[in-house]
Amino acid sequence: MTKAIIITTVFVALLAYAFAYKPVQKPEVITLEQLQKKVLQKNDSTLYVVNFWATWCQPCIVELPYFEAAGKKFAGKKVKVLLVSLDFMSEKERVIKFADVKKLESTVYHLNAGNPNSWIDKVDNSWSGAIPATAMYKNGEKIFFREGDFTQQELDSLIQTKIN
Repeated sequence: MTKAIIITTVFVALLAYAFAYKPVQKPEVITLEQLQKKVLQKNDSTLYVVNFWATWCQPCIVELPYFEAAGKKFAGKKVKVLLVSLDFMSEKERVIKFADVKKLESTVYHLNAGNPNSWIDKVDNSWSGAIPATAMYKNGEKIFFREGDFTQQELDSLIQTKIN
């Protein structure tokens, strides 16, 4: 193989990568009140699926691809998946890197709400604070809450019933 062919092959590979690489959005730092405005005060027919997770939570990490897949599967059906990281604010760079490495395409927020004991009841009175936890909102109302993880089939089935 000649030097020109090798250089051309490497150039074409790098060019293909450059066009294929889609940078992931940087997670937005958000307060609980701002999050509530984005989902609770939206009196529209969109189903907001809000998953609370953290980079250190193994069950959370296992189920994140299910939320990503559901977001794509139901994209044309007025469903919006919001991934809300509960990592400490001191872990901001870790959350950014995690979202980039995992190539998360859903909207990712990093919650800046302080002591969880002061706000978890505002999400749901039954929430102990354990994660993962998922809430669903539609027409400005919470219509579902669950503490614990999902399988892909459970999540897809639940979303399907909530959009009908």
